[in-house]
Amino acid sequence: MIYTCWAYDHEPSKKGKRVLVDRLWPRGITKERLNINEWYREIAPSDELRKWFSHDPEKWEGFKQRYFSELDKNPATSGLLEYCRNKDVVFVFSAKDKEYNNATALKEYVLKRLGPM
Repeated sequence: MIYTCWAYDHEPSKKGKRVLVDRLWPRGITKERLNINEWYREIAPSDELRKWFSHDPEKWEGFKQRYFSELDKNPATSGLLEYCRNKDVVFVFSAKDKEYNNATALKEYVLKRLGPM
């Protein structure tokens, strides 16, 4: 199963391998507190795409389409897919918007590529 978790949650409720999927380390959080197993910074959306999206819900579908296209071309994607196969994984993100963010889109992408888990 794949879950998402906001980096600033005090008590993460989801259990599994914790994977930071942001390009930058979340501000003000120590490594001990974040407690991640892996950091796939290269899987984050490009700066250009992130700036274009700006967490605008009206751009959500366009963001996902463009992000998925980036992921299809990203050599790191195959490693992430393999990492997620047959285990519980928590995609950790730091965006303020807990609904429209790269981790949510990435979860959708990975689930589609891996099929039923």
